[in-house]
Amino acid sequence: MIHMDVRADQRQSQTLSPRLQHAVRLLQMSSLDFGQVVRDTLGRNPFLEVEEGADDPEEFDASDAEVSAEQDRSDQDDEYTRVESESSDAGLESDRDLWHADAGSGSRQSSDGDTSALDLMTADSSLSMHLTSQLNTMPLCERDLSLARVIVESLDDDGYLRTPLADLLDVVTTDPPAELADMQIALKMVQSLEPAGVGARSVAECLELQLHEIECVEMRAVAHTIVAAHLSALAARDVQGLARQLGKTPAFIESVCDRIRRLDPRPGWRWGSSHIAYVVPDVIVKKIRGEWNVQLNPAIVPRVRLNQMYADLYQRHHTAETSEMGAHLQEAKWTLRNVEQRFSTILDVARAIVKRQRHFLEFGPMAMKPLGLREIAEEIGSHESTVSRVTNNKYMATPLGVFELKHFFSRAMVSASGKACSGTAIRGLIQDLITEEATDKPLSDAEIKRQLAQQGLVVARRTVTKYRQMLRIEAVGRRRRHDA
Repeated sequence: MIHMDVRADQRQSQTLSPRLQHAVRLLQMSSLDFGQVVRDTLGRNPFLEVEEGADDPEEFDASDAEVSAEQDRSDQDDEYTRVESESSDAGLESDRDLWHADAGSGSRQSSDGDTSALDLMTADSSLSMHLTSQLNTMPLCERDLSLARVIVESLDDDGYLRTPLADLLDVVTTDPPAELADMQIALKMVQSLEPAGVGARSVAECLELQLHEIECVEMRAVAHTIVAAHLSALAARDVQGLARQLGKTPAFIESVCDRIRRLDPRPGWRWGSSHIAYVVPDVIVKKIRGEWNVQLNPAIVPRVRLNQMYADLYQRHHTAETSEMGAHLQEAKWTLRNVEQRFSTILDVARAIVKRQRHFLEFGPMAMKPLGLREIAEEIGSHESTVSRVTNNKYMATPLGVFELKHFFSRAMVSASGKACSGTAIRGLIQDLITEEATDKPLSDAEIKRQLAQQGLVVARRTVTKYRQMLRIEAVGRRRRHDA
């Protein structure tokens, strides 16, 4: 017989509040993404303002943020005016005078006769705009120009025509109706434009459209044969096979293949948006008076502060009807605390890393020590998960280059002498071995494994292969050069 009963069970568990979950997500963001979040908050929150002296565009895009903040302040003017009119506080007139004085001093708009910085910026030119401008200079009738424009508008970002010509006939409205032969003529017209290779329907066709740039007649003829019939051998760098099939010396085939590789397989990439997301270091490491100094990059720290005058006005005149403004004030305070905590944690982690990886900064990758997240977490008094989030998408600028913070962590590998060695050091050694190899006799992964063993580093061949791939170094067959 089945018995059913109800019991109360009490348990203790830890849960993250929505605000804390949001803070964790912000901590894991890159500084560029985090800065964008802060700018968005600055644009909609009247209690946040750009800190004085932070009008350098490299530091925080302060010009854009300041415009957004001033706009939001003007939007809130009516709300505060209504609050002032309902209050009977004795200091109301002084508050109003202070308000207008701040608003007047904070506005810095240029006169109508001044040239705006936006007027001096160059507009982005898309591929379609670039091609259309060339078509407009050609002596074409309206019908041919319309067909060519249809093809131009159908090109993708690479500059390729992925849509079959027959399908484009459905979107062409000409009188008389266009035929497939008309579209083929229009395609040839587009393919004659700059950049060379635009309007191609395959990689082979794109390269063929650029072969006229090869001045040597013999090299151009061989390149045409390779592109038309041996593209897979070109991709596999099978120089010996191409030399046998074409009856040429390996050295000549190697020179032809090198010339083909200098062609542009994606001609459309030359045009488009000029906004490129570069890696901006979060931490800068320099050696000053024999000591390694670690500091935050001022360019990635948002220069925002609480508008204390607005906060004081709200505290003196807030009512039940202004609860939304209270939420804005709480958001502003939380944002400032999050900015301070985020960059303080990043700086602590970076200092702990530099403290343990001084030999890397002094002598290079082969001096990198094994390092784990727990060691850094214990150093700064935090949890491993926090260190993992801090090192994600964060970069450090050193005299040796810019590295992601995760680059400094690697597990220990025991050498034949019993000493610990990091994977980064082994990768650096593999890099040096391949750099010094003979071009006609490159080292295989097995040979690299043997040379590492001679230096007391017992590493499996598959590990050598993995590290070589991490270094983006091609296999032995593709590294072999033929100079004779």
